[in-house]
Amino acid sequence: MALLPLDDLDKHPPLTGWAPFALGFRPFFLAAGVFAVLLMALWLLVLRGSLDLGELPPQVWHGHEMLFGFAVAVIAGFLLTAAQNWTGIPILSGPPLAALFLLWLAGRLGFLVPGLPAELVALVDLAFLPAVALVLAVPILKARQLHNAPFPVLLLVLTAANALVHLQALGWADTAGLGLHLATYVVVTMMVLMGGRVIPSFTDNKLNTRARRWKTIEILAPVATVGALLAALAAPYSLVTALFAAIAAAVHVIRLVGWYTHKFWSVPLLWILHLGYAWIALGFALLALSAAGISTAAVSALHAFTTGGIGVLTLGMMARVSLGHTGRVLEAAPLMTRAFVAINLAALLRVALPLLFPGVYTQSMTAAGLLWMAAFGLFVVVYAPMLLRPRVDGKPG
Repeated sequence: MALLPLDDLDKHPPLTGWAPFALGFRPFFLAAGVFAVLLMALWLLVLRGSLDLGELPPQVWHGHEMLFGFAVAVIAGFLLTAAQNWTGIPILSGPPLAALFLLWLAGRLGFLVPGLPAELVALVDLAFLPAVALVLAVPILKARQLHNAPFPVLLLVLTAANALVHLQALGWADTAGLGLHLATYVVVTMMVLMGGRVIPSFTDNKLNTRARRWKTIEILAPVATVGALLAALAAPYSLVTALFAAIAAAVHVIRLVGWYTHKFWSVPLLWILHLGYAWIALGFALLALSAAGISTAAVSALHAFTTGGIGVLTLGMMARVSLGHTGRVLEAAPLMTRAFVAINLAALLRVALPLLFPGVYTQSMTAAGLLWMAAFGLFVVVYAPMLLRPRVDGKPG
């Protein structure tokens, strides 16, 4: 059966049955979209003083759930799907996938259900990432694809970052801030690795172009990323960190220049990915300013990485991967183009206003939060039917 454009779906018989656990991207992408909206709604209520979340300080809870709830769901869905393509080995589907998804969900509920022992919450939440790492490592090792081995390893580093947050929740150490920064930097590193693979490839395949990839830059991109982020963890306000972050920013800008073609501006599924990567480059530039002593750049750097890099890239990747793996033509629905604009506006407000006008911090956060909710709400509206129903071409997955 040929791939079906979104506009032509009503010309074909309606799909029968359900397939929410046919492949990893389905439950985790849908849950990420729903959770992104609910999490931001709860956060805005916290900001208004209308909600008390209990044990964790509100900002720690917000950062933890954005990273280990929302971002980790997208990462799990993407890697569980991609690893099957990489290795040709079936990964996880049906009841085992449903069980893994429920483990993620239990971790989210643990912070919201009052009265649960902190030890139990930590145990359940910390179990998810090692489980995903194990599921990925087995086929990767079996297929001898050692170039993909960093992804299970990075999931274990994320587990360590999560543990640092839980240590504070247990009252054993004051390590939540370190854990959240480490988690942010690990997710950024993963996006740099995957972005380097898929963004130029997707662009070339769609537009019949050939992205320029300089060997030196491709080697420097992950090295400069990890070096700058480790320096930021060890000495966030130092000239060494400023230098490393500036180098990383320059490397990522050069990488983007090599991938650039004016043709992608006519394809929303492409420009959203290029802009997402550009937010990461800007994050490093702002990190350099922050390390050099410009204090107002610190918050903006963090949110260039999170709202910008993570928010924009995850929305773009979920949109494209979901179309491809449900047998549809790779064309964004008009509502998704609006969602792509909304998420970039959210990042712009979250990054620019605190940097330029520190006195409007709360207002900028509220406006950005509403745009974030609109973007992921539109994703859920457009993609829920695709993610819950079988592929339109009748293939498994």
